[in-house]
Amino acid sequence: MTADEPDLRHHGDAEVGDGLVDFAVNVRTGTPPAWLAARLRDAVADLAAYPDPARARRAVARRHGRATEEVLLTAGAAEAFVLLARALRPERAVVVHPQFTEPEAALRAAGHPVERVILGKDFTLDPALVPADADLVMIGNPTNPTSVLHPAAMIAALARPGRTVVVDEAFMDCVPGEPESLASRLPSGVVVLRSLTKTWGLAGLRAGYVLADRHLVARLAGTQPLWAVSTPALVAVEACCAPEAVAEADAWAAEMGAERDRLAAELATRGLYVVPEPRASFLCLRVPDALGIRALLRGRGYAVRRGDTFPGLGPDWLRVAVRDRETNDRLLEVLGELGI
Repeated sequence: MTADEPDLRHHGDAEVGDGLVDFAVNVRTGTPPAWLAARLRDAVADLAAYPDPARARRAVARRHGRATEEVLLTAGAAEAFVLLARALRPERAVVVHPQFTEPEAALRAAGHPVERVILGKDFTLDPALVPADADLVMIGNPTNPTSVLHPAAMIAALARPGRTVVVDEAFMDCVPGEPESLASRLPSGVVVLRSLTKTWGLAGLRAGYVLADRHLVARLAGTQPLWAVSTPALVAVEACCAPEAVAEADAWAAEMGAERDRLAAELATRGLYVVPEPRASFLCLRVPDALGIRALLRGRGYAVRRGDTFPGLGPDWLRVAVRDRETNDRLLEVLGELGI
């Protein structure tokens, strides 16, 4: 990081601390659910054996209607970005911002130059901004931190011969029915990354997966350490891909979405700019002196995510996770006491 460059390695977990109410990390509270925690405890009995990904891999394939050869299990989506950066040799890599900063950080760490495409008004996707000769394009959907959901057809249209389009769908299960997901369609040249971190509260377990053409999956697997995904993480992947778990996540997404929209409306009535039509489990806000507001909130016991570490945002932006109604109302009350 320099004075002119955002800190790409800054993430929401750096914002939280003892005694702070966490609005900074986009992980669903009250998770993992009891049934999943029980499965994870039972998995400890199998730790003497090396992890076998076969069952979890088949579960992911069934979940998305893919062949098992199109699935690679990873230690969270973050590992997938590193594997892609190691396996691919792009001549012109483009990252569409604002978005999660690990894709760019992984590319740069692997020695690849990176160009940024900064989205304009309301951070909606304009495919014309992506250079025609870009052979690697990375984009989030729904996008962290803006909460914008791009149309699947628009992202699919970015694909073309000789180009790899990587779509980070870590927050797609925040959208009931996942209508804009490309996981089950997987157009040629498109790679989809998914994570169990957010909805199931498994940030400490590291569980995710890649969906891609079987040849690319084989290349990525060749760069991955042996036994990279632990037995408990494999158990979690299999469990969370079961139809009843998918239905549970969908019901939560609908409930969370209603509360998110209420919170967004309340913030908008206070004169704050909320990025329109949020679809993930967080809101992106523009407020004058956002860093100062963040500091005042910390003094009152509330942690929110600064926005200036995301390319395309700046010091007047914050990201706020959606919590339950009571917790959200306490935040609104404190903002009111601060004159917001």
